[in-house]
Order: sequence, then C-alpha cells, then structure tokens
Amino acid sequence: MLNRAQAPQSHNIQGMSLVSPDHKVLENGLNVWIFQSKDQPLVKAEFVFKNRFDTLSENPLRNTALSALMKEGTSTLSSAQIAEAVDYYGAFLMPEFSFDYTSYTLYTLNKYVSQVLPLMYDILVDAQLPQQELDNFKRTNRQNLQISLEKNEFIAKRLFYQTLFGDNRYGAMITDESLQELDRLDLLALYTQQIQPANCTLFLSGNITAEVLADVSEFCGSKWGNTGDLKQSSIADQYQLSNQYNKEVLYEHRPDAVQSAIRLGRQSLRRTDPDFPALQFANTLFGGYFGSRLMRNIREDKGYTYGIGSSLVSLEHTGMLVISTQVGTEVTAAAMQEIQKEMNALQHDLAEETEINLVRNYMLGAMLGSLESIFSHADKFKAVHMSGLDLSYYDRYAEVLHSMNAEKVRTMAQRYLKYEDMVKIVVGKM
Repeated sequence: MLNRAQAPQSHNIQGMSLVSPDHKVLENGLNVWIFQSKDQPLVKAEFVFKNRFDTLSENPLRNTALSALMKEGTSTLSSAQIAEAVDYYGAFLMPEFSFDYTSYTLYTLNKYVSQVLPLMYDILVDAQLPQQELDNFKRTNRQNLQISLEKNEFIAKRLFYQTLFGDNRYGAMITDESLQELDRLDLLALYTQQIQPANCTLFLSGNITAEVLADVSEFCGSKWGNTGDLKQSSIADQYQLSNQYNKEVLYEHRPDAVQSAIRLGRQSLRRTDPDFPALQFANTLFGGYFGSRLMRNIREDKGYTYGIGSSLVSLEHTGMLVISTQVGTEVTAAAMQEIQKEMNALQHDLAEETEINLVRNYMLGAMLGSLESIFSHADKFKAVHMSGLDLSYYDRYAEVLHSMNAEKVRTMAQRYLKYEDMVKIVVGKM
C-alpha cells in the first residue's frame, strides 16, 4: 500500500525533449514553422511581424495602434461582422504587441480552418483602419492614461524606461500628445510596409493536416503578395544604446501615497550572450522565484511587501534586468537598503550548496513543466528563433544549469548585480 506520509523518491532532471518543427517556404517567401500534433482538434496560427521604425524619435504608439486596429474593419467587413464571424466558428483572434514585434494569433477548430482563414487573409491584405475606430482607440487610451498616471507603479515604470533607454522605442513615454498625434494615413503607410509576407514568420501548430496546409498555402502563400515597400529599419543601424544613464536615486514625491513603487535595474544581456543562462540562474536565486532571497528577506522576514521580483528581459537590440516592488511608505528607505544588502551578499559570499541545488531543480522543473502541449513547444522554439538561435540553445541552457556552483553565481553577481550600476526609481514617499 502506498505510504502517503513518506515523500516520493526524487530524480535528477537530466535533459529535455523538444519537438523540432518542419519548415516550409510558401510561394510568396513566407517562412512557416510547423509543429504537428494529431491529437489536437485545434490549429494555432501565429503571424509574427517585425516592427518597423524609421527614425529614433518616431511615435512608438503607431505600432501599438496598428496592432489594435487591424481587426476593426476591412473594405467588405465591419469590426462587428469580423467579431461575429470569429465567434460563430468558436475561433479566437488575438493581437499582441511588444517593443520589437507585432503578432496576430488565430485559434480555431481544425474543421473550420477553411472558413476562418479567409477572415485572417482579409485582415492581412485589406484592413482599412477606420477613422471612427481610431478615434475610439485614442479616446479610450487617453482615458486609461489619465487613470494610470495616478498609479505610482505606472509612473515608476515610465521613469525607469526613460532613464534606462532615453528617447527611443524602448524609452519613449506615452503621453496625451502622442495619442492625439496618431494619424490614420501614417498607420496605413505602416500597415502597407510592415504587414507583408517578407516581414512575417508564421508558427503553425496543432493538427496540421494536408487540407490545413493547402488552405494555408492558398491564403497565406499564393494569394498574399508582398507590397515591395519593405524598407530595412534605419533604426537598426543607428541604434546605440547608452550605458551612461543616471545612477542616482530618482525620487518623485507623492504626498498622498500609502505605498511607494520601487524599480531598479540596468541594461543587461540578450539571449544570444554566452553569459545569459548563468545570469538567469544567479538572478533566479536573487529574486526570480517565490523562494528567492529578496522574497525571503523583504516579504517573509521584514514584511515590507506582498511581493518583490527580479527578472531578465531579452530585447532585439539589448536586454535589461528589472527589480520591482511596492512597499509601505514608512519602509521605503529600509527596503532599498535590504535590496542593496542582498546584492552585496551575493557578490561577496558563497551560496550554500543546498540553495544552489534548489534553484537548479526549480529552473529545470519549471522548464519541463512549461512543455505541456504542442503550443508550448512552439512558443519555446519561437523564443529562440526570433533571437537568431535554434533549439540547441536549450541543451546549452541545461548544461549551464547543471554546471552552476557557488563560485559561478558569485561571479555573475560581481559582473551584473552591482547596486551602483542600477537605475533607481522611487515614486511615493521616502
């Protein structure tokens, strides 16, 4: 009989088995990566477009607005008709936007691909970006902006990006003026330049039958043409991120605040850097999971906050390390001191072997736990493919995690986790 009072035997995680996709290039040059799972009744089609910026000072909201408005009407279908058709077939259409990419993800039952894909095709080639929908977008976002400007966390985030990156796509602040300046003709020009096969990668996952592939080849290949207006983003050549940012504490006093928003960080590594997995390990130990040092000290021991975290973000042109929390205003200074103390300890003291093993098992377990479906295998591939890497990255990632020890964690902390190198933002009271 199973003894439930006795913990099951544990085993070391040695490797990960990731699904390798098939690759197909359609007639128009569109690259399609196919993840096959015959057990799935669903198809997920994710169209990922690289964001285009012509100048460093260009309004970054143009890409956000384009992402939101593409599904709001074509020359033959209104916004409501598109939404009704998607609902009728039980499909789901989701636009997403990040600093570097705009994506449209379509989920649909396998049997309705031939009915739903023409809708997606219409959006890709015939979006009208109606003026009325643009006006609604501007009005809604101006109202949301006014509400957000009352939140300390939002102000701290804006100041952090602006201080860290300056006046460019990563650091630009959303303002009421930038929302009002959005112009339909500018958006249509961006749509023509950006939404075309030569600027797109399609990740196709689920039960990809021969019939599905035929529909995809027709609507996303032979029918969908390039506009011939794809310019290489000049920002890619001009981009020179400065590391000469202000490292003093930037403080915005809010007299009515009951909590202070704290945000610290620095420019950091991209996923392509050889140190990235080792830094990810050190950062996880420092503040990257619920049992991290920051959580144990500042939440569990001191009770200053409900949560504090530290994360690494890999962007196209750079990366960043971000530590964020909100604390009671009476302990703002004390919380900053404890963050600094934990950084110093990581740089000077060797971690216990039990802590190293705990973090290693957590990271490997989290990696395995995230591979629950063919869609998550596609997400893992997309993450490395869009960084110019392949699936062998995850083999190197696992090797690095297995090789980590206390000395390597300390070395990473000495290189990348220095309090004096951090941008430090406080909004609230000190």
